Amino acid sequence: MTTTTLAVLVPLLPFLGAAAGLLLGRTAPGFVRPLAVLPTLASLVLAAMVAVRQGGDTAVDAATELTPTGSVPIELALHIDGFAALVAVLVGLVASCVQIYSTAYLREDPRYPSYAALVSLFTSAMFLVVYSGDLIVLLVGWEVMGICSYFLVGHYWETPEARAASIKAFLVTKLGDVPFLLGLFALATDAGSFRITKVLGAVAHDGLDHPTLIALLLLAGVAGKSAQFPLHTWLPDAMAGPTPVSALIHAATMVAAGVYFVARLLPVFEASQAAMVILAVMAAVTMAGSGVAALAQDDIKRVLAYSTIGQLGYMTGALAVGDRGAAVFHLLSHGAFKALLFLAAGVIIHAAGTNSLAAMSRMSHLRARVPDAFWTMTVALLALAAIPPFSGFFSKESVLGAAERAAAGHSEYAPAAAGWIVLVTGLLTALLTAAYAARLWLLAFNGRGAEAPDHGREPLPMTVVLWVLAAPSLAVGGLAYRTLPDWFDGQDLAPTLTTSVLGTGLALTGVLVVGAAWRHTTARAARVPMGAVAAHPERDAGAVEAEAIATHTPAYGDVAAAPDPADPGRLLLGPLHRHAAAGFHLDAVYLALFVRPVQAGASLVRFLDREVVDTYVSGAGTLPRWLGAAVRRAQTGNVQTYVSALLAGAVVLAVAAVLVATGA
Repeated sequence: MTTTTLAVLVPLLPFLGAAAGLLLGRTAPGFVRPLAVLPTLASLVLAAMVAVRQGGDTAVDAATELTPTGSVPIELALHIDGFAALVAVLVGLVASCVQIYSTAYLREDPRYPSYAALVSLFTSAMFLVVYSGDLIVLLVGWEVMGICSYFLVGHYWETPEARAASIKAFLVTKLGDVPFLLGLFALATDAGSFRITKVLGAVAHDGLDHPTLIALLLLAGVAGKSAQFPLHTWLPDAMAGPTPVSALIHAATMVAAGVYFVARLLPVFEASQAAMVILAVMAAVTMAGSGVAALAQDDIKRVLAYSTIGQLGYMTGALAVGDRGAAVFHLLSHGAFKALLFLAAGVIIHAAGTNSLAAMSRMSHLRARVPDAFWTMTVALLALAAIPPFSGFFSKESVLGAAERAAAGHSEYAPAAAGWIVLVTGLLTALLTAAYAARLWLLAFNGRGAEAPDHGREPLPMTVVLWVLAAPSLAVGGLAYRTLPDWFDGQDLAPTLTTSVLGTGLALTGVLVVGAAWRHTTARAARVPMGAVAAHPERDAGAVEAEAIATHTPAYGDVAAAPDPADPGRLLLGPLHRHAAAGFHLDAVYLALFVRPVQAGASLVRFLDREVVDTYVSGAGTLPRWLGAAVRRAQTGNVQTYVSALLAGAVVLAVAAVLVATGA
């Protein structure tokens, strides 16, 4: 079987699994779980085979014209280089883990068949984005992911939070997709083709007439899809969906698509120095702002959501300094440990019966209840904090090293200003990342008070997946930075001494500061009265999470949901905490600048339609109606009245004739 055939099967199998799962969900429910897991696992195996065959060598290209357009052709094309091959393996790995995990997490959910089918379709769409060699076909996968995210985020549609979050995610990402679509058309017009290879060829020969305009239009779509400032506000709210969905969106699909798109078309952005600086500023604001916001969140999933936004900022920062190898290296590393963080959080939420870190901090022995989640999340948090030798250290240092080289003027395409912006903000974010990672670990696993609910061991599919993802989070980074340059244009990914010392030192400083703040706050905090925490071993994790979302309170027992007085984030942020917890009120700004003016405009249009247009239309019919009423009164049906009127008319006409004749 050729590499091209294998590559075609990779997105096709999950798509067929999704279709079959929807068709058989009601008639043959026993087939739903195999149809969810097996096609995705098969795609993972096939993606690994494609990666082995591609081997980082010359890209695999194949194309067939879909239909003649009369102008720029649209082709069903594949373009698989080293980036695409490895990202596809990541997508398959995370999607397979999510599907396996979900069989236990949502085992009693009545909507599991549609959920599993949507996850498979989501996975198929991301595979299409990764392997596509034509921008229009890539756009199809891009938009299919958008609609899948709408349904999956709104899975618990009974709750207003889930409904609002799904609508917000859809609208904000579509806001970016409009200029993105215009950018694709402008790019194809300048290049004369939607084929990625031809577009890159045109860029290499200075064939773009409007590089800055095209780059900025495309960046709007990337900011929406990859949750970068200022279109990042949908991602924290999207945590209203099931936790496995969060793992899929944050680790391998949706938000990764924007970063991957820029990496694949990086020469288009490098053709504009202004676009590179704007990309660097966007990355810097995203990194720093999300790091502070994560330090103030109480919901464990919102902490991880802001963490994802910040890590994506690292990736876009690497792209802003012209190093797509470092960006995709961090994309791969982050995909593994972020999926692990979310899936471990799902286990913790099930055990604690709440999403609230404040409530978890008041539960003793939680780590003993979920030892697998405790150890694997510890590994993932160390990787997130970029502590050596975990994978996050090597990938994050590759980004900081690229920024250092750009700041020194050693980048061919990125200006030194972009390098300094990314480098300084990246080091600051290293401090913030380690700080909120330490805070999450302390609040979740070092609580004091009532016993956490004991419902026995977590289901085997959930714990096995955690350890599968812990392996790359622990060991891959040290091996990858030596082997990946052969796949990534030969660019050096090894950590540099300066940024390694600074980055690791700042990360350890963040951990130590949070630890000191934790000891100070716990020493002075009053004991919060604890209620009994009941065990409900018969309830699956999805039901527990759905109730916690719906009620804003722990789903088990009588644990207080008030803010934790021992929260080190409150002490460290001080007056800034309230603003950071609200995402710096960016939603309120959008409400004032965009939502309310649009609503006011809609109200004005409604008033004009009802009071002006409808009045004119109603008035235009009033006069004929009055005339008709007057004429209707003369139609009495009495023959004598008609004869009298006829005679009176004749007399009038006769008199008129005589008068006329006399006058003549």
